Amino acid sequence: MVQPWRQKLSTQKEMKPSAEVQNNNPAIQELPKKDLSIIDKREIGRTVSGKDKVKFLMNTLLDLEDCKETIYSTLDAWVATEQKFPTVSLKRMLIALEREHQWHRVVQVIKWMLSKGQGATMGTYGQLIRALEKDHRPEEAHIIWARKVGNNMHSVPKELCDLMISIYYQNNMFERLVKLFKCLEAYDRKPPGKSVVQKVADAYKSLGLLEEQKLVLEKYNYLLIEKSKEHPRKSEKAA
Repeated sequence: MVQPWRQKLSTQKEMKPSAEVQNNNPAIQELPKKDLSIIDKREIGRTVSGKDKVKFLMNTLLDLEDCKETIYSTLDAWVATEQKFPTVSLKRMLIALEREHQWHRVVQVIKWMLSKGQGATMGTYGQLIRALEKDHRPEEAHIIWARKVGNNMHSVPKELCDLMISIYYQNNMFERLVKLFKCLEAYDRKPPGKSVVQKVADAYKSLGLLEEQKLVLEKYNYLLIEKSKEHPRKSEKAA
């Protein structure tokens, strides 16, 4: 005859943590069987290092088919095992994905984060805009800029403004480039260097606005000649 306390102990031994997580986690139940088998191999819920979590999630996402629902379900299941939203781990994974030039996955992960009400910062939107441009989706990059970033020019980092000007320039969106440049001038934000000035001048020329091109080149002429002053030729140094 098995004693009650022994029977309880025996039952506890038979219980499997991974099965319990699966039964009580709706997000995992909704996963396709293929995706669930991948996650089970690492026993969701057990304690692992942050580095291992990032590596595991990244490898899992790269192995999945390119389907929004599958990606989102996998991310939902992974986050459901955490006590709080793993913002730090996700940011590390995004950096790792960028190093591998996995721009499409970067876009998917950031959009999923935003759909959860997480990471809605200027830095995240800048990262999304850059990934969209790298993923050859300049129109989407423009939409994110217009809806989430460009309506508050006081707080937009200089680097992000330069990035949008480059995106507009590389994709022949010259009217948008000129509009952004004028907006920056209205906020007394001057171009940071020769590259931006030259892009603006080229945009005016492409639009047939030669007088405006001349004016902007004259106004910021000091930026155009600044580089040559800072880096004199070898012959001048020798003299």
